[in-house]
Amino acid sequence: MRKIEFKRTESIYLIIRGVEVGVASGLICVFYRFLLQVAEDGLLKVIDYVKGSPLKIAIWFVLLGFIGVIISYINKYEPDAAGSGIPQTTGDVRGYFSLNWWRVIIAKLIGGTLSVFGGLSLGREGPSVQLGGMAGKGAARLTKSDRTTEIRMTSCGAGAGMSAAFNAPIAGTMFIFEEIHHGLDRSIMCMGIVSTIVADFISKIFFGQDTIFHYNPVPFSLKLYPLVIFMGVIFGAFGAFYNVFMVGAQKFYKKIKFIPEQVKMALVFVVSGAVGLVLPQILCGGHRMTSLLMKDNPSFKLLIILFVAKFLFGAFSFSSGAPGGTLYPLCILGAYLGAICGDISINTLGISPDLRQDFVIAGMAALFASIVRAPLTGIILVFELTGDMNTLLPLATVSLTSYAVANVIGTAPFYSILFDRALENSDTTDVDESAGEKVIQTFVIPVGSKISGKKISEVEWGKHCLIVSIDRNETPVTPKGDTVLKEGDVLVILISQRRFQQDQTRIYNLINA
Repeated sequence: MRKIEFKRTESIYLIIRGVEVGVASGLICVFYRFLLQVAEDGLLKVIDYVKGSPLKIAIWFVLLGFIGVIISYINKYEPDAAGSGIPQTTGDVRGYFSLNWWRVIIAKLIGGTLSVFGGLSLGREGPSVQLGGMAGKGAARLTKSDRTTEIRMTSCGAGAGMSAAFNAPIAGTMFIFEEIHHGLDRSIMCMGIVSTIVADFISKIFFGQDTIFHYNPVPFSLKLYPLVIFMGVIFGAFGAFYNVFMVGAQKFYKKIKFIPEQVKMALVFVVSGAVGLVLPQILCGGHRMTSLLMKDNPSFKLLIILFVAKFLFGAFSFSSGAPGGTLYPLCILGAYLGAICGDISINTLGISPDLRQDFVIAGMAALFASIVRAPLTGIILVFELTGDMNTLLPLATVSLTSYAVANVIGTAPFYSILFDRALENSDTTDVDESAGEKVIQTFVIPVGSKISGKKISEVEWGKHCLIVSIDRNETPVTPKGDTVLKEGDVLVILISQRRFQQDQTRIYNLINA
């Protein structure tokens, strides 16, 4: 009875903390979204103002070079704020890094805004995940929470950040489990659902309740599903290529050692300025490209040009390490590749032109699934972006096909690659290791696990880990040495903070072997 009563009071506690995280993350991400809107509007006005005047263009390029120098110093001041920030946030949750939450927030707000004002093909969504996570961590630190609560609030803050950026609370919750934790934790689920809903509510107060994409969907005929599957194969292959190309571009940029970092970053922004004068549609995250695609129905030739240009300029922008994300830009690439597939299908197979926008939407989900390897998040995200229930079956079909093909090809998920590279380039000696503090982690024994059917005493858990509880079919089981583990058991394990990152990874691999 005491355990049941504790669970009831814990649920109330998790809901309250979820509200705190949602408010903190929502307000930070809304502010960031506002800053980026101002920056993008200001950029377009500057481009219109300097066009046709060599003197004004020269002054603009000098200003862009100066912005690049500032960005390089921001990255040097706070390296954990570089790039999208998703790998760094994941590392913080898993115990590999200990990010300074307020420094990251300040650096990300300033650096991300300047990067968008400079026109780099970077979005707000990845940084919003990091900003939300750091806001959650800050709320935990300011209220002097224990390490277990801090990890939960950081995780849920990351999901709340995604929710506020996309107006997609369910996708934000799913992102926590598919990308941050790679597993299900009921306590985090409770707190995460609350935090993502609260963050979404705050976002809608400021930016309205409309979905990001507005269109009139036409249901796919069941006869077209072989075409949907073939489309998934194409997107799976391209997603695998995207991961290799983007990481290769980043490595190539890092190898350029003979040019000082400040000069390299300045040149990146000058090139961005030149691109803006020629093809302003591909600048920033791609929201203008969305409007062009959904409203103006560009020609097939223009679709190809914009797709290739956005892809190359996105890789160029990403490789620099400037603060900014790739989530929305990759969704835009998926939308344009979907439009290309749709135009080809319409012109060669006689498919109704009314299905063109359905191809666009399916392309977004498919490319997200193949690049990020989080198909459920991608399906739910695109569903929430459109608000149409009829798209779920084709979205699921094309996404799961794309996901499977990318896995067969064998390239690693995009953010897993970036996480591994972040580990290689970081000094983990600064991780906050409080010797006397313990961390509670939850693990679910999956179907087919090698430890299923074994007694607790037969498994080598490690001397720094202690199983404190087992939840089996919603019933608490007191763990003993002769307790037999079963598939579906929820293990609540106490891990020493000093060895948290090593033991958490080892137990995860042990359970999922």
